[in-house]
Amino acid sequence: MKSLYKGFMIGLVMLLLTACGSGDGDKEYIIASDNGYPPFEWAEASGTYVGIDVDIMNAIAEDQGIKIKMDFIGFTGAVASLKSGQADAVLAGMTITDERLKVYDFSDPYYDVSVTMAVAIGSDITSYEDLRGKRVAIKTSTNGADFAESIKEQYGFEVVYFDDSATMYTEVVSGNAVACFEDAPVMEYSIAKNGVQLVTTGVSEIPSQYGFAVMKGENAELLEKFNAGLANIKANGKYQEIVDKYTK
Repeated sequence: MKSLYKGFMIGLVMLLLTACGSGDGDKEYIIASDNGYPPFEWAEASGTYVGIDVDIMNAIAEDQGIKIKMDFIGFTGAVASLKSGQADAVLAGMTITDERLKVYDFSDPYYDVSVTMAVAIGSDITSYEDLRGKRVAIKTSTNGADFAESIKEQYGFEVVYFDDSATMYTEVVSGNAVACFEDAPVMEYSIAKNGVQLVTTGVSEIPSQYGFAVMKGENAELLEKFNAGLANIKANGKYQEIVDKYTK
């Protein structure tokens, strides 16, 4: 009887260990992202999301043999989802900053960007000095917003926040704001590919960097896999192929 009981317990332990192992292997990571930030992520007419971030994440997942599900819920929603534990990470053109490093662990940088100012076609705004006493549109929790906030006192302008780039652009085109600040590749893509009726002023700041973010002290394994996959797709040329696909 004892031998039967011992055999049963050994079998039960082995079954539990096997189940736990297969569960880890089947884990699907939820990656929260923006829903309208071309060329990094946006929906085509079919509803399919495409862009630099989308292709990079898929390429890294394939390289590292991990399962992912991208959740396109807007930048503010993506950050909230990560903080609440509904997402494992954010990949959404998220700038690495000292302030964010207090809250998140970031991957190695995967894209360098600069902030640019854009105005309506025909506008007489050509410099920051021209913004004095006027209204400037910015997108919540973005590099452009951070930069605008950092200079608004010096140049004496008011900022108004929007949750998405399209609404921010409309605010400037309609004349309700005289300018907006946006990451240069996003602004350039919107003007060249999407017909946004704005022009850049040529004012561009020192580059910053985008990173893949997880909550501080959490998901270290996922972060390591992202870094390893990023290094691999840069080495084999896949990374540059993705960037060229959306920027040339």
